[in-house]
Amino acid sequence: MRKKTKRKKRNKKQKKPARILRIVRHFGWKPGRVVSEILEWVEIFAIALLLAFLVIIFITVRMSVPTGSMVPTIDPKDSFFVDRVSYYFRAPKPGDIVVFWHTEEVLVNKVVDGSPAQRVGVEVGGRIVSINQEPVFSAAGGDEIVGSLAPGQQIFLGLSGTAQLDLGPKESGVDSLAALGIVTRERRLRYVKRLIALGGQTVEISGGDVYVDGEKLVGERFDRYYYSNHLRMRYGVNETLVPEGKLFVLGDNSPNSWDSRYWGFVNEDDFIGEPYFRVWPLSRFGPMNGYFHL
Repeated sequence: MRKKTKRKKRNKKQKKPARILRIVRHFGWKPGRVVSEILEWVEIFAIALLLAFLVIIFITVRMSVPTGSMVPTIDPKDSFFVDRVSYYFRAPKPGDIVVFWHTEEVLVNKVVDGSPAQRVGVEVGGRIVSINQEPVFSAAGGDEIVGSLAPGQQIFLGLSGTAQLDLGPKESGVDSLAALGIVTRERRLRYVKRLIALGGQTVEISGGDVYVDGEKLVGERFDRYYYSNHLRMRYGVNETLVPEGKLFVLGDNSPNSWDSRYWGFVNEDDFIGEPYFRVWPLSRFGPMNGYFHL
């Protein structure tokens, strides 16, 4: 009986040491029992962190909306998961709630010595809000405004909290903020809105309704009054063509939403995914945005 027990023990497959222990032993270090256990736990935590990172980057992300722009669909501080992975294989549809990166601020990151910007006292950290009274919503948008000015035209830079700065007449070849000596950086946030139209479609808000390619949007997802009478609204208040590669989005809480009516279009490359499951508050726990509905 004892011989059988010993034979079983010999035949029992020994557990392989953790990969991290095999690596350190390969380089000649033979840690003791306590240190070996610590290294094994370090490996477990490192793998868990790596998996969590991969899930957040490529599969899903948890987020909330700090404002009331999507009320009543999404309340402030609602917490939900965003589906990222399925949109590697399919495109979002008008009517869906979408999550995307949006430029919240365009900031001066560096001022080049001897440049027009330095001569008028542009300081690092300033927020760029306008060029020649045209609002700046992104670094690329600022470059477009500069590039559109005629040679010899005065360039006025608007920074938050300061008077307009006169950068002088536009010189030949100046087609960007960098050419004026301003290196920018953007502060970007995740925004949540409802997708209204895709590139190549036209949008017009009239009488509180939204028309895409001349057809009124109907159904529960669009059952609200859309405002279009604010002086700062520039897009969609008249028939507007959405450029290819762009998206037009609106908030469900139309009178209290900073959306495409003001700043224009979302780049398709900035699309992140769609909310699919609300986890907080518990009274609203469950699927959202049409997910898991038969």
